Amino acid sequence: MKICILSDSHDHIPLLNYAVAEARSRGAEAVVHCGDVVAPSTLKCLKKHHLPTHVIHGNNTGDLFTLGQMANDPENIIRYYGMDAALELGGKKIFLVHYPHYARAMAATGDWDLVCCGHSHKVQVQEIPNIRGGVTLLVNPGTVGGVGGSPATYIMADLATMSFEFHEIPKSIEHQS
Repeated sequence: MKICILSDSHDHIPLLNYAVAEARSRGAEAVVHCGDVVAPSTLKCLKKHHLPTHVIHGNNTGDLFTLGQMANDPENIIRYYGMDAALELGGKKIFLVHYPHYARAMAATGDWDLVCCGHSHKVQVQEIPNIRGGVTLLVNPGTVGGVGGSPATYIMADLATMSFEFHEIPKSIEHQS
């Protein structure tokens, strides 16, 4: 199973939409968003891609009431979990949290195959030694919103091989809409 991992969209709808469209064309079967959506309406652009989308909030929470309502609509493919999420996708146990320090701690438990985070706006894939004597993969996809001086990025993950591809999208897309 291939998934699109992204974070920190910060209401940059054209960039979020482009990233998910591109990820879908690359074979993504689901999307995980590691927080800082901000306005729940930002996620509406994802419905047309027909991919199950798993979302947590970050430190820029926006309107959590509306996000909760939208995600509880049984017709909606967007699932909102709150401040973190425990998922199983493609036979892998995945934990989503916004903060890198929290993500490192969760990876160190050895309870997860993959831990994903955001917040720093910097792409990173690293192996974290865990207390079970193995390693847990920790992935930060950067910022799909291209916040500040950071590039607009996302990661494609192949859960069967546990391989990760970094993708940068042009920030100019935002000005073409």
